[in-house]
Amino acid sequence: MHWKPIQLIYAALFAALMGIGANVTSYLVIGGVPITLQSIIAIIAGALLGSRLGALSMTIYALVGLVGMPVFAGFSGGVRALVSPTFGFILSFIVVAFVVGKMIEKKKKIVTSYAFFVAFIGLALNYMIGTNYMYFAYLWIADAPDGFSYSMVWLWMALPLVKDIILTILTAVSIPKLLRMRTHHLAETKQTAS
Repeated sequence: MHWKPIQLIYAALFAALMGIGANVTSYLVIGGVPITLQSIIAIIAGALLGSRLGALSMTIYALVGLVGMPVFAGFSGGVRALVSPTFGFILSFIVVAFVVGKMIEKKKKIVTSYAFFVAFIGLALNYMIGTNYMYFAYLWIADAPDGFSYSMVWLWMALPLVKDIILTILTAVSIPKLLRMRTHHLAETKQTAS
C-alpha cells in the first residue's frame, strides 16, 4: 500500500481533529451530557478519506493516545486507556471510518438519502461496539455499580445518543457537498500539477 504525502497529511489532520473533538467536552457540557464530535469526525474521515486512509487516521489517533499524548476525552492518554470502559468507542472509530469509507467508495454519486444511510450505519457501529465493550469492561475490569445490567449501560448512553443523532443528521446533510468540494479540489490540483 503506497500513499502520497498529501494523503498522509490528511490522515494526520483527521487524527488531530479527533483529539480536538474528544476534548470539546472540557469546555462544552449541556445538561450533564458531554458534547464531543468524535462520532461525526470518524464518519467524515471515512467519507472523505476513504476506507483505508480513514481507518488509518483513526488508528493514528488511537496510537497517539495510547503512547501517552493527552488526546483522549478529558485530555487523557496512555496505555491505561485500554482498561477504560470507554476504550471500545476509540476502537469503534477505526471500524466506523473503514465501513463508511467502503460504502461511499461503492457509489459513483452520493445523494443525501444515501449519505443519511451511511452516516447512521456508522453511528450504529460506533454505539454497538462502544457500548458492548463498556458492558464487558464493567463486568470484567472495572467496578460495576450495584444493580449493573446490560440495559443500564444502554440507558447511560441514551442522552449522548440523542446528541449524536442530531450531529449525524447534520453530518449526513453535509457529506454530499463535502464530497463535491473534495472532487473539485482534486481536479484543480491535477490541473495545477500538469
